[in-house]
Amino acid sequence: MTHFSSKHGIVRRPQAELYMAFTDLSGFTRFLPEDKRADVTADYDSISVKVQGVSLGGRVSRREPYSYIEIKGEGAPFDFTVGLHFDPSSAGATDFHIEVDADLNFMMKMMLGGKLQEALDKVVDGLVDVSEGRVPEGVPQDIKDKFHFS
Repeated sequence: MTHFSSKHGIVRRPQAELYMAFTDLSGFTRFLPEDKRADVTADYDSISVKVQGVSLGGRVSRREPYSYIEIKGEGAPFDFTVGLHFDPSSAGATDFHIEVDADLNFMMKMMLGGKLQEALDKVVDGLVDVSEGRVPEGVPQDIKDKFHFS
């Protein structure tokens, strides 16, 4: 297994509030542009996305209220586990980070490793930005309009 760990970010939301935003996986689709939603299916416990003809899916395997959510790969070409960590921080904020363990062969690790690490860090940076009232880098205009970002 190859281990990836995102940077830690202080999200200006209470631990329970941030945790609850991640408990229902169907909520993630609302942040996608309309033209990308056809490639994603989700319900409370599972999510599946089709990327370049390859399906990747995950199902929540563990929830520890307000501190941890674990998602195990389902129907993907390799085994993986994603851990979302919600740790208390000062003044009602949350220290958030993501850990991924993936059974990648050497070639996949070389092709995906850097991109996966970058994506994990970008998710954390995006949450921090939104919690501080900033628009995360790379947000499409239709999402800015939908959620009233300027």
